Amino acid sequence: MRKVPAGIIALDLDGTLLNSAKELSPGNFAALKAASEAGWAVVPTTGRFYGGMPDVIRQLPFVHYAITINGAAVMKVRDEAGEPCMDTLCGAEMPWQQAVDIMAWLDDKPVLYDCYMDNAAWMTSALKDQVDAVIEDAKIRKMYHDLRRPVPELKAFVAEYCGGRPGMNVQKIQFFTRDMELRSRLLTEIPQVFPGILATSSSPQNIELNQMNANKGQALLDLADRLGVPHEKTIAFGDGLNDITMIRAAGIGIAMENAEPAVKAAADWITASCDEDGVAAGVERFVLSQSGR
Repeated sequence: MRKVPAGIIALDLDGTLLNSAKELSPGNFAALKAASEAGWAVVPTTGRFYGGMPDVIRQLPFVHYAITINGAAVMKVRDEAGEPCMDTLCGAEMPWQQAVDIMAWLDDKPVLYDCYMDNAAWMTSALKDQVDAVIEDAKIRKMYHDLRRPVPELKAFVAEYCGGRPGMNVQKIQFFTRDMELRSRLLTEIPQVFPGILATSSSPQNIELNQMNANKGQALLDLADRLGVPHEKTIAFGDGLNDITMIRAAGIGIAMENAEPAVKAAADWITASCDEDGVAAGVERFVLSQSGR
């Protein structure tokens, strides 16, 4: 019989579990290992697709579940014997026809867009060629060069790819812009123009678009229900706008010191920054000190 976890620790990656150099610190690793040994499920919770998560996270032996693509895919990534697997448990995707309409709407705006589909990231070749000129963060630029699969034209590719595969839809659209006024306006405007679409952000230049039910908070609660964990025994750590839903949904929502103001306002507690082992501090306070470790 499968053992019910003592609770769930849901962790955003960039700016939360990972420091500003995109590294997992020894302190955060040790705290999460101890929490796992105390019976807690450690669940990376990210806007990335699973294959785009850093190797250091995917190789953690105590990680059995992951919430990916902002909740569009909740996955079992390691079986009971500890062997890697790739089972999608639940999630929510936007109809591919709506995704094509959104991308067409973005075409006359100064943005670089891509989409996640079939647990991979795809991008029009001509837009990928502009990554260095638009995206300011060098680490994000590298991710785009390494992980975006170029296609001649994304809208046509999505229509052909999904149209020939019944049930296949789009998991997320993401775009970057250098126009901060436009970014601010589109965060509000897009859900009005496209009902049922949730607009969030995980970095200063981007906007991420998901189906309304594909959010980290709903995904956390769905996973808790599947594992038999009471909602009050969930803890969530985050720093970006796409973390607000899980900060609010969790039994204890924890914002990083480096978090967006809106994330801090939604949190039950504010921990140290991602460069000061804020995750370890929260795990020690709310998990390890309660388990006598």
